[in-house]
Amino acid sequence: MTDMIAFPRAVNVGGRTFSAADIRRVVGELGYTDVATHINTGNVFLRADDDPAGVRAALERAFEDDRGFAVPVMLFTADEYREVASAVEELDEPTLHRHYVYLRGEPLDADTALRVEALSDERNRMVVRGRSIHALLGEGYTPGQVDPLRAAKLLEPATNRNANTIRTIARKWL
Repeated sequence: MTDMIAFPRAVNVGGRTFSAADIRRVVGELGYTDVATHINTGNVFLRADDDPAGVRAALERAFEDDRGFAVPVMLFTADEYREVASAVEELDEPTLHRHYVYLRGEPLDADTALRVEALSDERNRMVVRGRSIHALLGEGYTPGQVDPLRAAKLLEPATNRNANTIRTIARKWL
């Protein structure tokens, strides 16, 4: 059995409702075990015998069948997620006003990674670490602004979480 953490993209925003209870039900119906969710933004822990690519595809099909809209899933094994959480700790600084982490299903190609990191300025940095891309936002960050460096279009498909959520999930499930 492999421990995995899935991040369905864009659920419970813009009228695309998918409660934590319904997510757990759908994931459990696929036969995965120890299914748990963290807050209502689609963070899902599960154990599976299948390979991660197969689990990701099965989740996407099942979520779309249940909801009637496409739900891209970013899936990480426990080991992969430990790397994401480690990068959060390594990159975090006391002077940051916010640290967002974009999670992707696949790594960026080299050219796109360079374009994303080039969005950095004197107060903010974009750092690419495999399938996690970190927006390190300094002085001047406006609370509530999720994509102040306008990186999201270059990162699609991706979903993001703040550093505190990344840490909490790591403590809870790893």
